Amino acid sequence: MPIPAPNLYPAFNIVRLSHVEFTVTDLAASRAFYVDLLGLQVTDEDERTIYLRAMEERGHHCLVLHKGDAPRASALSYKVYDEADLDRAKEWFETKGLPAQWVERPYQGRTLRTQDLFGAPMEFYHRMDRLEPIHQKYALYHGVKPLRIDHFNCFSPDVDASVAFYNEMGFRVTEYTEDEETNRLWAAWLHRKGGIHDIAFTNGFGPRLHHTAFWVPTPLNIIDLCDLMSTTGYLKNMERGPGRHGISNAFFLYIRDPDGHRIEIYCSDYQTVDPDLEPIKWDLKDPQRQTLWGAPAPKSWFEEGTLFQGVEPAEPVLKAQPIIAP
Repeated sequence: MPIPAPNLYPAFNIVRLSHVEFTVTDLAASRAFYVDLLGLQVTDEDERTIYLRAMEERGHHCLVLHKGDAPRASALSYKVYDEADLDRAKEWFETKGLPAQWVERPYQGRTLRTQDLFGAPMEFYHRMDRLEPIHQKYALYHGVKPLRIDHFNCFSPDVDASVAFYNEMGFRVTEYTEDEETNRLWAAWLHRKGGIHDIAFTNGFGPRLHHTAFWVPTPLNIIDLCDLMSTTGYLKNMERGPGRHGISNAFFLYIRDPDGHRIEIYCSDYQTVDPDLEPIKWDLKDPQRQTLWGAPAPKSWFEEGTLFQGVEPAEPVLKAQPIIAP
């Protein structure tokens, strides 16, 4: 199917992705992973919840960890331009026949909770508590030195339908993978903030969260993290990479937290601010699509993901298969 034309005047204005909320089974183990290993900064915590931000972020949190019985993702959150956009968003989702309600969230103003067309939970807010800048407090930098949250990637049972839905909200496609036999989308990368993506969709059993990515200063930070993980008991948590993507041209490493939530450490993609920028097309069987250097991804990368709280996934419409590492 053809990529939809960019919707430059959506019903409400999303600025960027904001944060993700995970349920984790061992809060202390998760704290050791995200704080001591990766270097995210704690902004608040108690015996049930930890709030974290990266070094360049002024908002109170980009990641929230809640203690629970099973690993889940409970919300993918976005910041909108102003308060009126929250009301416009509520009306838009309701016209789609989707639930939309106001919820209370610590450190945030009015927050709208809703879902996308397949049930993936979405939250929108305009105001979050601001914290003092710490990007020049270099004594705080450690681990992989994460600067900011960069994107989400989700498994979708129908990537064409997901792209059409998010296009209506103003997300613009930057790159995409097409199955040449069916002319259907196998994957797509869409943005609001002027990078390659705020969210991407991968064909698969979904909706499920495939990964959450954090931006780091240079590829050398990723190499340093590999050395650190391999010598501090986290060797088995490294799933894929390091390498350079064909799609996005970014340098990457995929790792798994103690509960299996997949995290990408990511840098060096390119700017996509121009609203008339043409999307780049990739063939599903191109060996440089996944990794510019030609190395395919492991089977786990295509099959494993985080369930959304209370959402039942469905099998994908498209049955095409990419190149998979033996």
